[in-house]
Amino acid sequence: MSKISIIAAIADNYAIGKSNQLPWHLPADLKHFRQLTTGHAVLMGRLTFESLPNGPLPNRKNIVLTSGMSEGVNEGFFEADSLADATYLCEKEEQVFIIGGASVFSQCIAQVDTMHVTWVHSDFDADTFFPEINFEEWQETSREDHEADAQNIYPYSFVVYERKLK
Repeated sequence: MSKISIIAAIADNYAIGKSNQLPWHLPADLKHFRQLTTGHAVLMGRLTFESLPNGPLPNRKNIVLTSGMSEGVNEGFFEADSLADATYLCEKEEQVFIIGGASVFSQCIAQVDTMHVTWVHSDFDADTFFPEINFEEWQETSREDHEADAQNIYPYSFVVYERKLK
């Protein structure tokens, strides 16, 4: 059984995207994301996949959740038409990261036990938001706070949450 986690960068106002792009540029978050997900499977919706600037993420098994399956074989990624199908494609994976977008996060949040959140400490104008987190269900297990610097113009925190046992 694969360990399935959410990984997301979320603004203080729960913004995660605008016009199918991140509303900020934080190189430290991109590096953190790469370190955590490399060598593992990443599951995303079609719009998130289309927003990737260079196509499928290298050194990861890319799975795209889509209702409009394309014909033939895809180069560098797999398509799934349901969460069950995506889970089946990941059955031999040690770790699966759900990387977005909002509808995929909403579908999956009840089924994951871990969330890796980069809190971007600012509010952003956005058209896509992370689902509201019920913090009574989650326990913060680690946190790294970072001030803004020359490369990362917003303060941010890397936080890991584990689902509390019921």
